[in-house]
Amino acid sequence: MASKLPLSVTRLTSRYMTSFHPLHPSIRPRPRPSTRPPLLLRFATTHTSITSGPAADGIEFSEEALTPAIDELFAEEAEQNDAAAPPPSSTRPPHETELDLDDDDDPDDPDRSGPPSRNLLRIVPASPSYFTGKPHFTDSLLALQALLRLHETLPTVPAAHAPRVAWRTLPQYRVMASEPVPAAKYHKIVAVLQRLNRIHPALTPPAVRDALAAYRREVDPFAVARRPQRVDAEGRAFGNGRRKASTANVYLVEGEGEVRVNGRSLNAAFPRVHDRESAVWALKATGRVDRYNVWAVVRGGGLTGQAESITLAVAKALLVHEPALKPALRRGESPGVLFPWRGGREGVE
Repeated sequence: MASKLPLSVTRLTSRYMTSFHPLHPSIRPRPRPSTRPPLLLRFATTHTSITSGPAADGIEFSEEALTPAIDELFAEEAEQNDAAAPPPSSTRPPHETELDLDDDDDPDDPDRSGPPSRNLLRIVPASPSYFTGKPHFTDSLLALQALLRLHETLPTVPAAHAPRVAWRTLPQYRVMASEPVPAAKYHKIVAVLQRLNRIHPALTPPAVRDALAAYRREVDPFAVARRPQRVDAEGRAFGNGRRKASTANVYLVEGEGEVRVNGRSLNAAFPRVHDRESAVWALKATGRVDRYNVWAVVRGGGLTGQAESITLAVAKALLVHEPALKPALRRGESPGVLFPWRGGREGVE
């Protein structure tokens, strides 16, 4: 800078640091002016018979005469200061302090810590999750996650060999929690429960068993069997599929390869080539494009979601006709079918 700064700004000396010390008189907070009159003025106004009037003219006061009156004023000043001082703080934490609900204002009451206004304390919630939108769900999830961290080093079994358990449904958990818990949040609890259920049954701690029992339904999971699908009297096989927000119901019957989606042709229903190929992918992967007719009713979602929901529905209906195609559908390829992305090579078993 062209201009020269003052000496007090450019030099950071001990004098500069001292001038800005918190205890320096320049920045020390000044005492608030008292509304009470000074001590000598109150002495003069109190002893008006001595300090004023015609009888006081020419009278000289000695130290022996003024000392008792001044001592009395000093004692009065000390008593008033003690009364205005705040009561000593309790050593008990605020959240453990009990309220004195007695209506009597007995000053000798040992439970009374001050005026009634000082006994109004803040109520502390029992759970830190009280200020969240769903405290019961949050506490349940945190407790299960803490239990998993404590026992995550125990040996586990594969998911297929884990004990089969029927967990509470979402409506049942909402009733238990008394909270409108979304499905995505409840899936987090189910995921932790499934991981805890994979702990080796011989090494499962009692705390884990109790936690799993709280979310288990009182039903026999093996009694719920999937209803087998059969070809009806008209030669149709039914299959349903879901993808995102789309739902598709498909009837598959032996024919010449005709595909109808909501009463329209495949090209009219799906303008994109990718969506058309996705809709009949199960037939193309198994080489059955010209052997079955497809009637699909799809609703909800976009075109891509509808095409992929039809894919799953057609695959389920195809397995009703030919259950032996399940390994080929899992791999996505079948012998005798040419795949462009494999350089024109045929699929192998």
